[in-house]
Amino acid sequence: FNIGTYYKIIMYKVPKKEADQIATNLLKFQKVLAVAKSRDLNESDTVSIISDMLAEIFGYDKYLDITSEFAIRGTYCDLAIKINGKVEYLIECKSIGTQLKEQHIKQAVDYGANQGINWVILTNGITWRLYKLKFEQPISFDLVYELDLSTLPPRSDETKELLYILHKTALDKGYRQMHFEKTQLINPYTVAQLLFSENVVNAIKKEIRKLS
Repeated sequence: FNIGTYYKIIMYKVPKKEADQIATNLLKFQKVLAVAKSRDLNESDTVSIISDMLAEIFGYDKYLDITSEFAIRGTYCDLAIKINGKVEYLIECKSIGTQLKEQHIKQAVDYGANQGINWVILTNGITWRLYKLKFEQPISFDLVYELDLSTLPPRSDETKELLYILHKTALDKGYRQMHFEKTQLINPYTVAQLLFSENVVNAIKKEIRKLS
């Protein structure tokens, strides 16, 4: 996903306090993640870093909002974000050296489906993927966005806006749902349908006739 393309789509207002928090701590964790990757940390140690990132970059209270004790059908997901008794995100974590694959999200999707939780994050600390579940038969999911935190320029407005979507203070503003709806409008299938719609085809024919 090209950050420049997304910047033209989102345009969310990021409060200065949160913008500074994101920029300062992203820079800090880019260095932490680089060292962690060079040492090929295991999953448990990667989860610890991710928990710190959720607190320092995204504004969640490490002791009140972030839990690793969220049980579903007798087992536990890696992390969950729970605000005022409501689970906002399930987070499936992999070791920092693991290349994320779609199969990795299946367990978290199953967790979400069982509990009616819409939003799931899959991450190895560096790559972050946000998914939204669709409660259909069978259960399916959409990739809302994917970011490589190691390559994002911390001080850019684009970076701050994209990361703010996952911030605690953005929950009540509905930014994640807004972003999901906007990205749905420009997905390849929607664009293809528009390009082959009768109005667009007729307009193209008209322009071709002018050229000929």
